[in-house]
Amino acid sequence: MPDAPGKGGRMKIKAWVLAGLVMAWTPAVFAQQAPHVNIEQRLTPEQMRDTGLDQLTPAQLELLNRLLGEQVEARAQERAEVIARSQPPARPRDEGSLIGLNDEPIHARLKGTVAGWEPGTVFELDNGQQWKVLKGRMKLSRPLESPEIVVVPGVAGRWFLQVEEDTPKARVYRID
Repeated sequence: MPDAPGKGGRMKIKAWVLAGLVMAWTPAVFAQQAPHVNIEQRLTPEQMRDTGLDQLTPAQLELLNRLLGEQVEARAQERAEVIARSQPPARPRDEGSLIGLNDEPIHARLKGTVAGWEPGTVFELDNGQQWKVLKGRMKLSRPLESPEIVVVPGVAGRWFLQVEEDTPKARVYRID
């Protein structure tokens, strides 16, 4: 991209380069869940020069690093909240009971009609619980109106929603 004449043009180009860099770099950081590392430590001097980041003032570089760090922290917090919501409510356990192995299935009825599911589908049960599909995709041969279901505990706190005995289960987590 050619450099626009004047200081204002260079600043606009730097802003676009910076925005692109942040958008391309941020998902990788979220996926790794690594602690935040300042951008000047992640990029080579050539990359800093090629993106124009070497032209940032110390205050601008500090702001960029702070913003990227806040995004990493926010994403980590969101993941922690999803994990916390997916766990069943705490209840007293007998000595020797194993978390995830002694939980009881939940028998209930779905509210409304179900024709299938995919990641992101939310099921509301007649007991007030809401469960969201994390993994699994299914299209039923015919829609079912308020079917009886079972939410079955799995190992390590995982839960699976079973609509019909002969159909695959959807991996779900509780969102209410």
